Amino acid sequence: MGKKIVVVNAGPRKGWNTDTLLIEASKGVESTGAEIERFDLFRLEKYTGCISCFGCKKMNFKGHCVCKDGLTPVLDAIRKSDGLIIGSPNYLGDLTASFRALYERLVFQNLTYNADTPCCNQNVIPVLLIMTSNSPDTAYLDKMENYQQVLTMFVGPTELFISGDTLQLKDYSKTDWPWYFDGEAKLKRHETIFPQECKRVYEMGSTLIK
Repeated sequence: MGKKIVVVNAGPRKGWNTDTLLIEASKGVESTGAEIERFDLFRLEKYTGCISCFGCKKMNFKGHCVCKDGLTPVLDAIRKSDGLIIGSPNYLGDLTASFRALYERLVFQNLTYNADTPCCNQNVIPVLLIMTSNSPDTAYLDKMENYQQVLTMFVGPTELFISGDTLQLKDYSKTDWPWYFDGEAKLKRHETIFPQECKRVYEMGSTLIK
């Protein structure tokens, strides 16, 4: 049976930065012969973050979130996958609320509160976490490294890819933002640097499962 990688888009905008990078990473995965299963969190049925029911701490459900909603098929797919790619834009200094909902449910189901075996994850897989932001690449590095550390501990070895100073709109002149954003500079970066980032994330996808 071939390898399967779960790809999760935690951003709402189709065809823009996060979506494009996920598509390129997916192409990299597929170049190795692996299969992609993709989920767009903003298009799922209603779901929440962790509801603190502690059902996943019962022996019969160890490592399994028992809350049934729109995230259940995503969590089930990740539990059976050979790798995971998650992409999210940065909103107000953090990844999206949709990402956080998945992050809480994904991590907490594997946390045991046991000092000797703090993680009960039975399917350790490589993870690629992608963030896009209109701020510089290094603006939220500490936060991203924290996500990297936690995902590595409870899901599997995690790599980061950050695309900063992204283009948000095709025409900034139609907003009252020109005083804050240099639309021409952002467009130039999008046309010159962003294609290079697409190539890099393609390569990361192609080496995700070694």
